[in-house]
Amino acid sequence: MHSTAEVAVPLAKMRKNAFAGAVGNVMEWYDFAAYAYMAPYIGQLFFPSDDPFTSLLATYGAFAAGYLSRPFGALIFGHIGDKISRKLVLFLSVSLMGIATVLIGLLPVHSQIGSLAAVALIVLRILQGLSVGGEYTGSTTFVVEYAPSNRRAFYTSWILCGAAGGFLLGSASATLLANLLDESQILDWAWRIPFLFGGVIGLLAVFLRSHIAEPPAPEYQEEWQRSPVVVAFTDHWRDMLKVIGLTLSASVGFYMMFVYAVTYLIERMHVSTAAAMDINTLCMVVLTVLPLPIAMLSDRIGRKPILLTGTLGILVLSWPLFWLMHHQDLTMILIGQLGFAILFSWIYAANSATMAEILSRRVRVSVLSIGYNICLSVFGGTTPLVATYLVERTADDFAPVYYLMGLSVISLLTVLSIPETKGKPLRP
Repeated sequence: MHSTAEVAVPLAKMRKNAFAGAVGNVMEWYDFAAYAYMAPYIGQLFFPSDDPFTSLLATYGAFAAGYLSRPFGALIFGHIGDKISRKLVLFLSVSLMGIATVLIGLLPVHSQIGSLAAVALIVLRILQGLSVGGEYTGSTTFVVEYAPSNRRAFYTSWILCGAAGGFLLGSASATLLANLLDESQILDWAWRIPFLFGGVIGLLAVFLRSHIAEPPAPEYQEEWQRSPVVVAFTDHWRDMLKVIGLTLSASVGFYMMFVYAVTYLIERMHVSTAAAMDINTLCMVVLTVLPLPIAMLSDRIGRKPILLTGTLGILVLSWPLFWLMHHQDLTMILIGQLGFAILFSWIYAANSATMAEILSRRVRVSVLSIGYNICLSVFGGTTPLVATYLVERTADDFAPVYYLMGLSVISLLTVLSIPETKGKPLRP
């Protein structure tokens, strides 16, 4: 029988696998980011309304729809990954995302086909959500299982940096449009460019993933009497809750500070679109690069010290950092958002490896995908919608921050409850 814990893979193949996982996540998260950063224009084109708030709320609702479908994608890809093949998950998820994204870029708008435009957009957002339901967790599992035990955080951080890099590309594309074109040009045709470009990245990811190596699966993979998804829910639900807890604060914080905050700065603080996007893009550069050295540190000193630093930082510093962003002075806004980027980097650097390490190999894809995507769908993807609603209802611009701080307490308790996993054999 093949080992259920670790499989030795030559260094060159390990790097190729990690790179393929990272590129796939670039495409997956670029496409989601393209929608988020085009939200003000999409609202006008697909959800026109006399009330800008209503239009924006509907746009974020469609954004959330993609996340609400993620758990269903997790069920599908979790079953495929645990029962059939990790590699197949990576290939199917990136293909589905690429197709859905290009189709969004080709959609007619409300002025052309009426409410059918909004319906078609939501359907494609749901398909994107199904795709992402298996992408990040599938690639994380694939990489962590075949990485050297003393380098797991480093190699999984490539995937995280790919995801952050995808958001960076989405932010950069929106920034480029905002700086080169006026609003009428973007509304007329240029809003389609980011989505169509996503298809190019998708083709590259599909090519790379069709050539990655996958070691033989353990023999028990062919002996399932029940679906791995059923086993995950019945026998590993506590592990699923741990995944949700570990994901909570950073996922909500990310979408609050790098999706909602852009619109917040423009609509509430009256910062120019170009300036808000410039700040956002610069902070995304930090979030893309910084997790790599922190992950190397995690491989040396452990997962828990890294995770505790980031989670405690969010709990203690969220209010003062958002206070800095609650100004029209661009330097203060930059410092505030940069602070969040640094804190999130500490969590992202160790979180992926930690979640995979605490789970059993038999159901690792299912438990990780379901737990992670339940958290992202219920809390992460709804963050822009919840934050917009809280501010509107309470007339308190800091209401979203209190929401983030409350959830960070749950993440902190979860980190304290898990064992240290650095360097230990993976669970069979």
